[in-house]
Amino acid sequence: MKSHFFNALKGMGMGMAEVIPGVSGGTIAFITGIYERLINVIKAIGPDLIHALRKEGIKGAWKTLDGNFLVSLISGMLIGIVVGVFLITYLLATYPLLVWSYFFGLILVSAWIVGKQISYWNGQIIFIFTIGAAIAYFITVAIPASGNPALWYVFLCGSIAVSALLLPGISGSFILLLLGMYTYIIPTVKEALKTFELDKLIILGFFGAGMLVGMAIFSRVISWSFKYYKDLTLALLTGFLLGSLNKIWPWQEVLATMEKDSGEIVVVFSKSVMPATFAGLENNFLYGNEPQILGCVMLMAAGFLTIFLSELLANKFSNK
Repeated sequence: MKSHFFNALKGMGMGMAEVIPGVSGGTIAFITGIYERLINVIKAIGPDLIHALRKEGIKGAWKTLDGNFLVSLISGMLIGIVVGVFLITYLLATYPLLVWSYFFGLILVSAWIVGKQISYWNGQIIFIFTIGAAIAYFITVAIPASGNPALWYVFLCGSIAVSALLLPGISGSFILLLLGMYTYIIPTVKEALKTFELDKLIILGFFGAGMLVGMAIFSRVISWSFKYYKDLTLALLTGFLLGSLNKIWPWQEVLATMEKDSGEIVVVFSKSVMPATFAGLENNFLYGNEPQILGCVMLMAAGFLTIFLSELLANKFSNK
């Protein structure tokens, strides 16, 4: 029972992370120690599941899916998504510097924790690490595209975004932002949860179907790479984490905004600046120009301690 509760908490963290551009649910899975287990569960959805169902019935299928783990994780994720859509988005709109500072500290220490799992460092490992960091950094500075409400594009975006979900350091929500669909999909999810309108549910259905296809394909790629090239995979993921820090840096100069149909104005594109530069900005939408250095440093430390203490607790329970 205790393990199910902790798995649900981990799922909740993943769910909240996935509605925040710049934070990856895969990162939360990785730093909480369930990443490979999750990938193997997703990979099992397919021929392995059908074979187990035919041979051993529901009991065999449940075992193949690691059912207890999956149900507790998904339950937590659903709660986390709802909390993220309503609470985290509010906090980001109200206290952006402090919230991003917390995530910055959290992901910075996560990169260190993931990196120390690499058994040895050599030229090849360093090269792959550098490639991962460069890819993630490039994604953070790429200019968002224009969206497309066509259902085929919604399906495609679901497939691509969920692939990013499975990669620590690359945010599925930020990929949606780059594809021009974040301000379309997230409000649609919010409205579907509130009103259950048919058109919103259809969009949600196509997006969910795309996610299922993306998970089925990409989970097999990740599982294979962990099986045969674990250190190289860990190096790539560590690079992804460090490269993504540019997007999570709390002091941002807003370069482009967008007005949604509801009249709400949202940030579409911004760039990282130093606190001194930030203090001199004028008309910096959402972020303002007060650096809040003390508060930001304290929240970065809180993010660090969150992961550090979580790892201590995980080691404590794993040794029992």
